[in-house]
Amino acid sequence: MHNHVHSDNNDSSKRIGWAFFLNVGFTIIEFIGGWLTNSTAIMADAVHDLGDSLSIGLAWLLNKVSDKSADESFSYGYQRFSLLSALINGAVLVGGSIWVLSEALPRLLNPQMPHAEGMIALAIFGVLVNGFAAYKLSAGKSLNERILNWHLLEDVLGWFAVLIVAIILLFVDLPILDPVLSIGFTLFILINVAKNLVSTIRIFLQATPDKTVRLKIINDLQSLTYISDVHHIHLWSLDGNNNVLTAHLTLNNSIDPLVQTKIKDEIATLLIPYDLSHTTIELEFPNETCRDK
Repeated sequence: MHNHVHSDNNDSSKRIGWAFFLNVGFTIIEFIGGWLTNSTAIMADAVHDLGDSLSIGLAWLLNKVSDKSADESFSYGYQRFSLLSALINGAVLVGGSIWVLSEALPRLLNPQMPHAEGMIALAIFGVLVNGFAAYKLSAGKSLNERILNWHLLEDVLGWFAVLIVAIILLFVDLPILDPVLSIGFTLFILINVAKNLVSTIRIFLQATPDKTVRLKIINDLQSLTYISDVHHIHLWSLDGNNNVLTAHLTLNNSIDPLVQTKIKDEIATLLIPYDLSHTTIELEFPNETCRDK
Protein backbone atom coordinates (compact mmCIF):
# COMPACT_ATOMS: atom_id res chain seq x y z
CA MET A 1 0.00 0.00 0.00
CA HIS A 2 2.77 2.43 0.92
CA ASN A 3 4.67 1.80 -2.33
CA HIS A 4 1.47 2.35 -4.30
CA VAL A 5 0.86 5.68 -2.53
CA HIS A 6 4.52 6.67 -3.00
CA SER A 7 4.30 6.02 -6.76
CA ASP A 8 1.03 7.98 -7.04
CA ASN A 9 2.57 10.95 -5.24
CA ASN A 10 5.64 10.89 -7.52
CA ASP A 11 3.42 10.93 -10.61
CA SER A 12 1.31 13.68 -9.07
CA SER A 13 4.40 15.81 -8.35
CA LYS A 14 5.60 15.40 -11.94
CA ARG A 15 2.24 16.50 -13.32
CA ILE A 16 2.06 19.51 -11.01
CA GLY A 17 5.69 20.37 -11.89
CA TRP A 18 4.81 20.41 -15.58
CA ALA A 19 1.85 22.69 -14.90
CA PHE A 20 3.98 25.02 -12.77
CA PHE A 21 6.74 25.62 -15.34
CA LEU A 22 4.29 25.98 -18.21
CA ASN A 23 2.23 28.49 -16.24
CA VAL A 24 5.23 30.54 -15.10
CA GLY A 25 6.66 30.67 -18.61
CA PHE A 26 3.37 31.74 -20.14
CA THR A 27 2.77 34.36 -17.44
CA ILE A 28 6.03 36.07 -18.44
CA ILE A 29 4.95 35.97 -22.08
CA GLU A 30 1.57 37.44 -21.10
CA PHE A 31 3.14 40.43 -19.35
CA ILE A 32 5.32 41.11 -22.39
CA GLY A 33 2.39 40.59 -24.78
CA GLY A 34 0.09 42.79 -22.74
CA TRP A 35 2.66 45.58 -22.80
CA LEU A 36 3.28 45.25 -26.56
CA THR A 37 -0.45 45.14 -27.44
CA ASN A 38 -1.37 47.78 -24.86
CA SER A 39 -4.16 45.44 -23.72
CA THR A 40 -5.38 45.93 -20.17
CA ALA A 41 -7.42 42.73 -20.43
CA ILE A 42 -4.31 40.66 -21.15
CA MET A 43 -2.35 42.43 -18.42
CA ALA A 44 -5.16 41.67 -15.97
CA ASP A 45 -5.09 38.02 -17.03
CA ALA A 46 -1.31 38.02 -16.60
CA VAL A 47 -1.75 39.12 -12.99
CA HIS A 48 -4.34 36.37 -12.54
CA ASP A 49 -1.94 33.79 -14.04
CA LEU A 50 0.81 35.03 -11.73
CA GLY A 51 -1.46 34.17 -8.82
CA ASP A 52 -2.12 30.78 -10.43
CA SER A 53 1.62 30.18 -10.74
CA LEU A 54 2.15 30.91 -7.06
CA SER A 55 -0.70 28.55 -6.16
CA ILE A 56 0.63 25.77 -8.38
CA GLY A 57 4.13 26.27 -6.97
CA LEU A 58 2.74 25.93 -3.46
CA ALA A 59 0.82 22.82 -4.51
CA TRP A 60 4.00 21.32 -5.98
CA LEU A 61 5.95 21.99 -2.79
CA LEU A 62 3.27 20.63 -0.46
CA ASN A 63 2.68 17.62 -2.72
CA LYS A 64 6.38 16.73 -2.37
CA VAL A 65 6.11 17.13 1.41
CA SER A 66 3.07 14.83 1.40
CA ASP A 67 5.26 12.02 0.02
CA LYS A 68 7.28 11.80 3.25
CA SER A 69 6.84 8.70 5.39
CA ALA A 70 5.20 8.68 8.81
CA ASP A 71 7.34 9.78 11.75
CA GLU A 72 6.98 10.78 15.40
CA SER A 73 5.42 14.14 14.50
CA PHE A 74 2.94 12.90 11.87
CA SER A 75 2.04 9.31 12.68
CA TYR A 76 -0.22 8.93 9.61
CA GLY A 77 2.37 10.46 7.31
CA TYR A 78 2.29 13.78 5.46
CA GLN A 79 -0.47 13.08 2.92
CA ARG A 80 -2.78 15.73 4.37
CA PHE A 81 -0.29 18.43 3.33
CA SER A 82 -1.54 17.82 -0.21
CA LEU A 83 -5.05 18.48 1.11
CA LEU A 84 -3.86 21.73 2.68
CA SER A 85 -2.64 22.81 -0.73
CA ALA A 86 -6.04 21.99 -2.28
CA LEU A 87 -7.74 24.14 0.36
CA ILE A 88 -5.40 27.10 -0.18
CA ASN A 89 -5.62 26.86 -3.96
CA GLY A 90 -9.41 26.61 -3.86
CA ALA A 91 -9.57 29.74 -1.72
CA VAL A 92 -7.13 31.56 -4.05
CA LEU A 93 -9.16 30.59 -7.12
CA VAL A 94 -12.41 31.75 -5.52
CA GLY A 95 -10.74 35.04 -4.61
CA GLY A 96 -9.30 35.36 -8.13
CA SER A 97 -12.68 34.70 -9.71
CA ILE A 98 -14.30 37.36 -7.54
CA TRP A 99 -11.53 39.78 -8.59
CA VAL A 100 -12.13 39.00 -12.29
CA LEU A 101 -15.84 39.67 -11.79
CA SER A 102 -15.08 42.95 -10.05
CA GLU A 103 -13.03 43.99 -13.10
CA ALA A 104 -15.46 42.69 -15.73
CA LEU A 105 -18.76 43.99 -14.31
CA PRO A 106 -17.85 47.73 -14.56
CA ARG A 107 -16.85 47.17 -18.20
CA LEU A 108 -20.45 46.29 -18.99
CA LEU A 109 -21.22 49.98 -18.48
CA ASN A 110 -18.04 51.27 -20.10
CA PRO A 111 -16.70 48.71 -22.60
CA GLN A 112 -13.31 49.41 -24.17
CA MET A 113 -12.18 48.34 -27.62
CA PRO A 114 -9.12 46.06 -27.30
CA HIS A 115 -6.31 45.39 -29.84
CA ALA A 116 -7.91 42.43 -31.64
CA GLU A 117 -4.96 41.23 -33.77
CA GLY A 118 -2.54 40.94 -30.86
CA MET A 119 -5.23 39.31 -28.72
CA ILE A 120 -5.78 36.57 -31.33
CA ALA A 121 -2.11 35.57 -31.38
CA LEU A 122 -1.83 35.48 -27.59
CA ALA A 123 -5.19 33.70 -27.23
CA ILE A 124 -4.15 30.83 -29.53
CA PHE A 125 -0.89 30.44 -27.63
CA GLY A 126 -2.75 30.66 -24.31
CA VAL A 127 -5.21 27.93 -25.27
CA LEU A 128 -2.38 25.61 -26.37
CA VAL A 129 -0.16 26.13 -23.32
CA ASN A 130 -2.87 26.03 -20.65
CA GLY A 131 -4.72 23.26 -22.48
CA PHE A 132 -1.60 21.08 -22.46
CA ALA A 133 -1.02 21.78 -18.76
CA ALA A 134 -4.66 20.93 -17.97
CA TYR A 135 -4.30 17.71 -19.99
CA LYS A 136 -1.25 16.71 -17.94
CA LEU A 137 -3.16 17.26 -14.68
CA SER A 138 -6.35 15.56 -15.89
CA ALA A 139 -4.76 12.16 -15.16
CA GLY A 140 -4.56 13.04 -11.46
CA LYS A 141 -7.13 11.74 -8.97
CA SER A 142 -6.27 13.80 -5.89
CA LEU A 143 -8.29 16.82 -4.74
CA ASN A 144 -5.12 18.86 -5.04
CA GLU A 145 -4.81 18.07 -8.76
CA ARG A 146 -8.55 18.52 -9.38
CA ILE A 147 -8.44 22.00 -7.84
CA LEU A 148 -5.33 22.90 -9.88
CA ASN A 149 -6.98 21.53 -13.00
CA TRP A 150 -9.79 24.05 -12.50
CA HIS A 151 -7.15 26.79 -12.32
CA LEU A 152 -5.92 25.77 -15.75
CA LEU A 153 -9.36 25.12 -17.23
CA GLU A 154 -10.34 28.60 -16.15
CA ASP A 155 -7.39 29.92 -18.13
CA VAL A 156 -8.21 27.77 -21.18
CA LEU A 157 -11.84 28.93 -21.19
CA GLY A 158 -10.73 32.49 -20.57
CA TRP A 159 -8.39 32.40 -23.58
CA PHE A 160 -11.14 30.85 -25.72
CA ALA A 161 -13.27 33.82 -24.72
CA VAL A 162 -10.47 36.19 -25.69
CA LEU A 163 -10.02 34.38 -29.02
CA ILE A 164 -13.73 34.44 -29.87
CA VAL A 165 -14.12 38.07 -28.88
CA ALA A 166 -11.00 39.11 -30.77
CA ILE A 167 -12.17 37.41 -33.98
CA ILE A 168 -15.63 38.98 -33.72
CA LEU A 169 -14.14 42.40 -32.98
CA LEU A 170 -12.17 42.22 -36.23
CA PHE A 171 -15.51 42.56 -38.03
CA VAL A 172 -17.96 44.04 -35.49
CA ASP A 173 -17.59 47.06 -33.22
CA LEU A 174 -19.06 45.37 -30.12
CA PRO A 175 -16.55 45.60 -27.24
CA ILE A 176 -19.14 44.62 -24.61
CA LEU A 177 -18.68 40.98 -25.68
CA ASP A 178 -15.38 40.88 -23.81
CA PRO A 179 -16.77 41.42 -20.27
CA VAL A 180 -19.91 39.37 -20.99
CA LEU A 181 -17.94 36.25 -21.93
CA SER A 182 -15.46 36.77 -19.10
CA ILE A 183 -18.29 36.93 -16.56
CA GLY A 184 -19.97 33.80 -17.96
CA PHE A 185 -16.83 31.68 -17.89
CA THR A 186 -15.79 32.96 -14.48
CA LEU A 187 -19.18 32.10 -12.94
CA PHE A 188 -18.98 28.59 -14.44
CA ILE A 189 -15.52 28.00 -12.95
CA LEU A 190 -16.50 29.58 -9.61
CA ILE A 191 -19.42 27.16 -9.14
CA ASN A 192 -17.28 24.08 -9.85
CA VAL A 193 -14.38 25.23 -7.68
CA ALA A 194 -16.80 25.93 -4.84
CA LYS A 195 -18.00 22.31 -5.05
CA ASN A 196 -14.41 20.99 -4.80
CA LEU A 197 -13.68 23.41 -1.99
CA VAL A 198 -16.67 22.13 -0.01
CA SER A 199 -15.39 18.55 -0.51
CA THR A 200 -11.93 19.60 0.71
CA ILE A 201 -13.33 21.27 3.82
CA ARG A 202 -15.41 18.17 4.59
CA ILE A 203 -12.28 16.01 4.48
CA PHE A 204 -10.44 18.48 6.72
CA LEU A 205 -13.31 18.17 9.20
CA GLN A 206 -12.97 14.36 9.00
CA ALA A 207 -16.44 13.80 7.59
CA THR A 208 -17.31 10.27 6.49
CA PRO A 209 -16.27 9.98 2.81
CA ASP A 210 -19.25 7.78 1.94
CA LYS A 211 -22.10 7.00 4.37
CA THR A 212 -23.19 4.01 2.28
CA VAL A 213 -19.70 2.48 2.44
CA ARG A 214 -19.55 3.04 6.19
CA LEU A 215 -22.88 1.27 6.68
CA LYS A 216 -21.77 -1.61 4.47
CA ILE A 217 -18.57 -2.04 6.50
CA ILE A 218 -20.62 -2.16 9.71
CA ASN A 219 -22.95 -4.79 8.24
CA ASP A 220 -20.00 -6.85 6.96
CA LEU A 221 -18.27 -6.78 10.36
CA GLN A 222 -21.48 -7.69 12.20
CA SER A 223 -21.94 -10.69 9.91
CA LEU A 224 -18.79 -12.35 11.29
CA THR A 225 -19.48 -15.44 13.38
CA TYR A 226 -17.86 -14.37 16.65
CA ILE A 227 -18.92 -10.69 16.58
CA SER A 228 -22.01 -9.52 18.50
CA ASP A 229 -21.65 -5.74 18.17
CA VAL A 230 -19.78 -3.07 16.21
CA HIS A 231 -19.37 0.39 17.73
CA HIS A 232 -17.08 3.42 17.76
CA ILE A 233 -16.55 2.96 14.04
CA HIS A 234 -14.84 5.93 12.37
CA LEU A 235 -14.27 6.17 8.62
CA TRP A 236 -12.43 9.26 7.39
CA SER A 237 -10.00 10.28 4.68
CA LEU A 238 -6.41 11.52 4.82
CA ASP A 239 -6.46 13.32 1.49
CA GLY A 240 -9.58 12.35 -0.43
CA ASN A 241 -8.03 9.14 -1.77
CA ASN A 242 -6.59 7.27 1.22
CA ASN A 243 -9.18 6.33 3.84
CA VAL A 244 -8.73 5.34 7.50
CA LEU A 245 -10.94 3.02 9.54
CA THR A 246 -11.07 2.45 13.31
CA ALA A 247 -13.65 0.26 15.06
CA HIS A 248 -14.44 -1.64 18.26
CA LEU A 249 -15.83 -5.16 17.84
CA THR A 250 -17.48 -6.99 20.74
CA LEU A 251 -17.01 -10.77 20.84
CA ASN A 252 -20.09 -12.88 21.61
CA ASN A 253 -18.07 -15.10 24.01
CA SER A 254 -14.61 -15.48 25.45
CA ILE A 255 -12.26 -17.18 23.00
CA ASP A 256 -8.65 -18.28 23.06
CA PRO A 257 -5.85 -16.41 21.26
CA LEU A 258 -5.81 -18.82 18.30
CA VAL A 259 -9.44 -18.07 17.50
CA GLN A 260 -8.77 -14.34 17.92
CA THR A 261 -6.02 -14.63 15.32
CA LYS A 262 -8.46 -16.38 12.99
CA ILE A 263 -10.99 -13.55 13.48
CA LYS A 264 -8.36 -10.93 12.70
CA ASP A 265 -7.49 -12.76 9.48
CA GLU A 266 -11.18 -12.84 8.53
CA ILE A 267 -11.49 -9.11 9.22
CA ALA A 268 -8.42 -8.36 7.12
CA THR A 269 -9.84 -10.37 4.20
CA LEU A 270 -13.28 -8.78 4.58
CA LEU A 271 -11.84 -5.23 4.40
CA ILE A 272 -9.65 -5.80 1.31
CA PRO A 273 -12.31 -4.56 -1.19
CA TYR A 274 -12.51 -1.21 0.64
CA ASP A 275 -8.84 -0.42 -0.14
CA LEU A 276 -8.19 1.24 3.22
CA SER A 277 -4.80 2.84 3.88
CA HIS A 278 -4.93 2.37 7.67
CA THR A 279 -7.13 0.18 9.88
CA THR A 280 -7.28 -0.12 13.66
CA ILE A 281 -9.59 -2.82 15.02
CA GLU A 282 -10.05 -3.47 18.74
CA LEU A 283 -11.64 -6.71 19.99
CA GLU A 284 -13.61 -6.49 23.24
CA PHE A 285 -14.71 -9.43 25.38
CA PRO A 286 -18.35 -9.88 26.50
CA ASN A 287 -19.28 -7.64 29.47
CA GLU A 288 -16.03 -5.71 29.04
CA THR A 289 -16.50 -1.99 29.64
CA CYS A 290 -15.56 0.04 26.57
CA ARG A 291 -13.21 2.78 27.74
CA ASP A 292 -14.45 5.15 25.02
CA LYS A 293 -18.08 5.12 26.13
